[in-house]
Amino acid sequence: MAWLHAVIDVPEATVTRAAEFWAAVLGWPLGPPWPGHPELRSFAPPDGDAYVHLQVVEGPARIHVDLEAEDRGDLVGRATALGADPVDDRDRWTTLSSPGELPFCVVDAVAHRPPGPVAWPLGHRSRLVQVCIDSPRSAQPRETDFWRALLGGRWVDSPAREFVGKWHDDAGSPVQLLFQVLDEEDGPVRAHLDHGTDDLPAEVRRILDLGADDIGPGRGWHALRDPAGLPFCVTGNSPELTRRRDLG
Repeated sequence: MAWLHAVIDVPEATVTRAAEFWAAVLGWPLGPPWPGHPELRSFAPPDGDAYVHLQVVEGPARIHVDLEAEDRGDLVGRATALGADPVDDRDRWTTLSSPGELPFCVVDAVAHRPPGPVAWPLGHRSRLVQVCIDSPRSAQPRETDFWRALLGGRWVDSPAREFVGKWHDDAGSPVQLLFQVLDEEDGPVRAHLDHGTDDLPAEVRRILDLGADDIGPGRGWHALRDPAGLPFCVTGNSPELTRRRDLG
């Protein structure tokens, strides 16, 4: 697995504001609609290839990930054998649902040039570095086992009670995964974005000025909410993109 994508799914009513907001947060303009798929557009970094996308959906706002595969059919087959449910098969991707009901897509792999962090006028840098998979307590063991078995790569356990661990492929993926246990017993698994920076207070102030709602600080992160109602975090994860990420 060499490339993961983060997809922001928003309803039509909030897509314009969400597009403007996330383009400003990322520092990457929103590109044109995908050929044949007008519901999808990509945030286009100036120095590399896109890995954050915006999709118009009919349901509520959510986050999902796309997994690239050299052999899409093989990865889809392994995912279903591990407990995923097939949802849809399109020309460019196959949609599935994880054991905890988190949607994800498998797409055909292509060559990429990864983008670097964005440098801001006050001197700090940022980049979207992580998708956090949020599982209720009853769903967490099976959900975490599913993703670890499907993806391979490097895993680091977390010493914190609310987190299970982190994953990275060490092959160039711009996105790593964090696995969190929620303070609720049951319900569907969902996901949120983590935006990494080397100056947490400065980046939080910048994003609040862009119109984010403030949820509150944590230990090494600050939780915010975007115009579509999606929670996300600004974190102290390094925005630097390296083949082997520091998962400590």
